[in-house]
Amino acid sequence: MSDPVPLTKDNPGQAASATPPARGRARRLSDRWLSVAFTSPALLLLLAMSVFPLLWTLYLSFTDYSATKGGPANFLWFGNYTAILTSPQVHQRTVTTLIFVVGAVTLQTVLGFSIAYLISRRTRGRGVLTTLFLTPMMLSPVVVGLFWKFMLDAQFGVVNSMLGSLGLDGVEWLTRQRTALLSLIVVDTWQWTPFIMLIALAGLTAVPKYLYEAASIDRASEWFKFRTITLPLVWPLLLIAVLFRAIEAFRQFDLVYILTSGGPGVSTETLSFHVYKVAFLGFNTGTASAYGILMILVVIVLTQFYLRYLNKLKED
Repeated sequence: MSDPVPLTKDNPGQAASATPPARGRARRLSDRWLSVAFTSPALLLLLAMSVFPLLWTLYLSFTDYSATKGGPANFLWFGNYTAILTSPQVHQRTVTTLIFVVGAVTLQTVLGFSIAYLISRRTRGRGVLTTLFLTPMMLSPVVVGLFWKFMLDAQFGVVNSMLGSLGLDGVEWLTRQRTALLSLIVVDTWQWTPFIMLIALAGLTAVPKYLYEAASIDRASEWFKFRTITLPLVWPLLLIAVLFRAIEAFRQFDLVYILTSGGPGVSTETLSFHVYKVAFLGFNTGTASAYGILMILVVIVLTQFYLRYLNKLKED
């Protein structure tokens, strides 16, 4: 006599199948293909907007391609790179850019950390003060440039009017070589000091309170607390903020275009603004592409050395 056939719980009248279907494998395959279907548009958009322009720029940097010249581009191989690296004009623009980056980032770091340290010691009004100091960072660089261009005007500017009320002579802030680059540094510092302040304030508020309490029990001075507790714990986070600001200042274009347009002469012409002139005023697209690739390489190399220093500092 044959064995009885097992019945299912849901349908007692129906016999259960001897071999259940492999639903787990089908579900895993469907989930994987579903994830690929959802992420593919984003990946394709990333390739189209980032990777492809970078590869196309790299290709154009080896040619004499011009946006206004017809016909195919001729390969120059490393001719554009050789001309750029041996050009005295490029060396001058590089020095101008370094002065701007070092001056602006140094001022922003000192002022931002000082403001954050003073705000962190307050218990009342901290939110209001933080919001007020963050206002310049929320403005567009074009708006900031136009605003300061009006304030620094030699004839009708607010700054010279204040100097005149104090009995001092007005200064041609944007039309003299000695003061034009300084004005750019001041304006950039005014706008981006809140960025350093915000990151430093986050680091200061994260310092454990028991360290200060232990130092107070040992009757340590405020300078000792700052030198041995505050600064070592906030320093790595502050260096990361400096890295971001240095990269942004290295490719500064907006303020230069609005305030001075590289003048007077070429005293405020940074590398980014010089690339703009080569590409969109001289229409030397191949040379401008080589400029862009070299600037990317400089940023990558310097960033790698900087990150190694940060890792070493973290290990120590």
